[in-house]
Formats: sequence, C-alpha cells, structure tokens
Amino acid sequence: MNESDIQARRRDQDEEATRKRASILGVQYLDTREFEQNMPLIRDVLNIEEMYGGRLVPLDIDQGSQTYKFGMTSQTPQSLVSELATNYKDTGKTAHFFLISGSAFRTLMLRFDPPKKVIYDDIEIAKDGDSNTLVEVSKTLASVGSDDVFNYLIDQADRLGASDIHVENMRDSIRIRMRVDGALHPVAVLERDRYRVIMATLASRAGISTAANEPQSGQIHHDIHRDGASHVLNLRIETVPTLFGQDAVMRLFNFDTSMLNLDLLSISELERQRIDEVISHPRGLVMMVGPTGSGKSTTLYSILNALNTPDRKLITLEDPVENTVPGITQIPINTTEGQKFADGLRSVLRLDPDVVMVGEIRDDETARTAIQASITGHLVLSSFHANSTSTAFSRIIDMIGQNPIFSSAVRLLIAQRLVRKLWDDSKEAYDPDEATRKWVRQVLEGLPATVDVPDLNNFKLYRPVTTDDAPFGYKGRVPIMEQLEVTEEIQKYLRGDVVDVNAEAIEATAKKQGMITLLQAGVLAALRGETTLDEINRVI
Repeated sequence: MNESDIQARRRDQDEEATRKRASILGVQYLDTREFEQNMPLIRDVLNIEEMYGGRLVPLDIDQGSQTYKFGMTSQTPQSLVSELATNYKDTGKTAHFFLISGSAFRTLMLRFDPPKKVIYDDIEIAKDGDSNTLVEVSKTLASVGSDDVFNYLIDQADRLGASDIHVENMRDSIRIRMRVDGALHPVAVLERDRYRVIMATLASRAGISTAANEPQSGQIHHDIHRDGASHVLNLRIETVPTLFGQDAVMRLFNFDTSMLNLDLLSISELERQRIDEVISHPRGLVMMVGPTGSGKSTTLYSILNALNTPDRKLITLEDPVENTVPGITQIPINTTEGQKFADGLRSVLRLDPDVVMVGEIRDDETARTAIQASITGHLVLSSFHANSTSTAFSRIIDMIGQNPIFSSAVRLLIAQRLVRKLWDDSKEAYDPDEATRKWVRQVLEGLPATVDVPDLNNFKLYRPVTTDDAPFGYKGRVPIMEQLEVTEEIQKYLRGDVVDVNAEAIEATAKKQGMITLLQAGVLAALRGETTLDEINRVI
C-alpha cells in the first residue's frame, strides 16, 4: 500500500468517526471531501486567528435568506456556537453549524492560511581556503525546516551536478561534502540535531535502520522540479557505522535516458569505430574496466541504448538497477541476500536474449557463464574492477584458465576514467618546462602513426582559470579510454600459446598492436587543451 492509499484510509476512518459523533451529539454531519479543494473562500466573516482559536470555518453564505453556514469540529467550544447563533439572530441572520472532521478542518485551513513558501539560498561550493562560504551554507542548512532539509540537500546536489553526497560523522559535528566533477568539496558543517533529521528521513525513505550495527544499502526515487521542467533522480544509499555514528553516501543517478547516447560521450573517432564494430556484429564479451565512479555504467548503458532496437531482446542483471531504460528487461540481483549473477545469467539465457548485460563479473563462476554465453551467439556486456585492460584480461585468464575454446569469446576491453574538463572560455595556455616536455615525450613514445600528435619539441599545455561560471576553472568531465582489442596475438594468451601470462606482457603486446594506454590517452587530452596534466596525474 502506497502513501496516498494510507492517507485515504485514515481520512475514511476520521470521517466515519465524525459521522458517529454527530449522531450522538444530535447535530448535522458534513463530509467536505467533494468540495473542500475548490469551494470559494469566505474571508470577511472570521479572521484566521478566530478560525484557529474556535476550530471553526465559514462554508457558505446565502445572501437572499441571509443564511450563514459554518463547519465546526468536536473541539469547537459550545459556548462559541451559542454566542455566534445569538449574534446572527439579533441582526436578522441565521447561522447553521455542521460537524466536520479534524482532517476536513486542517485541509480547509491550508486553503485559508497556506504555508508561506520559504526560499533558501542556493548552496555554493567553497574554494580552497574559503571558510566564509562553508559557514554561510552551514547556517542555511541549519535554518531549513525539518520537513524540508533532506529534499533541499538533494535538490541542491542535483543543481550543482554532484554525483555523490557524503554525510560524515566527526567527534563534535557532521561534515557534508559533495562530489562535483569527480572531486570532493566540503559544503557544510552541521550540528547533530540536523544530522538526526537528515538520517531519520533517509532511513524512512530508503527502508534502512538508524540503529543498525552493520553496513546497509537502500534506494530512493526523488522527483526534481526546476524552471518548469522535471526529472527523476535515483539515489543509491550506502551507510556504514563509524566511531561517532552512521556515515552515509548518497549516489545520484539521473533518469534522463536521452543522455545515454554514445554521441554525447566525447569519445574519439578511433575509439568510437571500435565500439561501433562491436555493435554492428553483436556477439562475444565486451568488458568495461575501472574503479567506482569512472563512468562505466554510463558507457555500458549508452552501448545498450544503441543496441536497443525492436528486433533485439535485451536483458540486464544489475545490483541494483541504476537507470530504467524503456525496451530493456532489467532484473535486479540482490547479492547481499545471497543471489548470484551466475545463477541469474543461466536463467535469462533460457529467455533467448540477443544482448545481456551483467552488472559486474566478481567471481570465476560468473566469468565462465558469461564466456559460455558469449560463444553461443550472444553479446554479453559487463563491468570489471581493475586498473587497466591488460590487468583485467590477465585476471579473467586466472578465473577461467587458458582455454582454446574461449579464445575468440572476449572481443573488447575498455578501461575508462573521468577527468575534469577545462572551461574553454577561461583556460590559459602556457609553455611547460623542459622536464615536463621530456616526460610527455617518454609517455607518448611508440604511438601508432595514425594518432594525431603535435610537435613534441614545441607544444603548449593549459591551466585552469577560475570564473563565476566555473569556480575551479573546470566544467563537466570527459572520458579517457584505453581500448584493448582482442586480436590474434592477444588471443594467444587465452589459448595457452603463451605460458607466461601477466599484465605487463599483455600490455606490451597490445601496444604493438596499436593500443593507446590510459596515460597516453590522458596526456593527448591535455595536449588538446581538454584537461590538465595535474588532473591526469590525479585520476590516472
């Protein structure tokens, strides 16, 4: 039963109790539900203070007969009813009183005296060393009403484009931080009473306990309304008990499926060609590699969206489902309660899918099942936690063993990171020192001839310049990709033709085959002015 059903049931109970009370008292009962939201308000009979004080509302006036109708409650003093009846009679008027429920009185008073909408200041992210902003935001959060503080925090995080909200316990206070463009920024320091309000709302809406002594996971759907438009946020909640209380991390996922588009991911032409090749012949295993927050899910969903045509059946297995995409069958796998990706994958293969996405390959059983599915005509997409494509490939071999049958199963591995993008309107070019030039030349040594590289003896780099539009000199993020295409030479490691299987050897072979490493791709992005070397070193 949802919240609206519960409220309707409570109202039914209140009205029935009021009807019985009216019968006992010998007064007329009135159910106002049919007209309470749109009846004309009579404001010149009683003022707001008199309505609240007497628990009484004017309902109607018949000017011809000079008859006034009032709604009273069981808490309305009888002396007040008698006084009003007498006063109206003395002036040639008639007052009729009807017993209405407490729910009806509260609903009508919300129309007579609507709550005043409070506009709070928007949250600003503090720059390095800027303590004044931190203090001001903390004051704002402390002043937001208890019923609004959680929604305010979520709405502001969405306005800032934050991917995460961190609620962290310290000895004497609570720290709120938000991750914007991949970097964590302090937002506010709160008193514990605000923390209790936020956590109580979080627990209620995510179905978790504030008294738990173990980590918990939950999910919230939150509607955002701004500037005449609206969208749905999916919040993934993780809590963990710490020394001073429960810390919480809220990950924000925007349900805007129109953004899940390969054309919007700022992928280079060569990288896009390899992905398009996979999409044009959907079979085999494609893996996205990287840590949490590297954009793996967005890229996988974008590939799924490109494959999402009426002639294909697409099924996903996810823990949890992060984005709902029309036309795709999405199955949640709750691994915390013992469900396994491998079991789910075996089940969905009986449904004759064309494309299957497995949220994550975590064990050898899932790896083997995914490989077996991929060699029987299915395209299997999955994510994998590893630092690079070569590391992921060697770990997959460790999981499933060297096997000639599986050698053609794995088609493409994509390692990805997200780096902050320089704000084009303010970024500043500069000449790097000779040590930096030497390092860049070393990193880019051996690149394929097809890669467009500037003159490495005379190139410029770029640095961020802060503006009002980009307080840190960056705006948004761009993906940095490393794509390991499983060629005949790479397949030898999986077949067993090469005995010494390790990440270094696989990477060296892949580079000879034309692979651009993550670090090389990052440095090339810095040379193009998309980001900085500092950002590349921070992330990669």
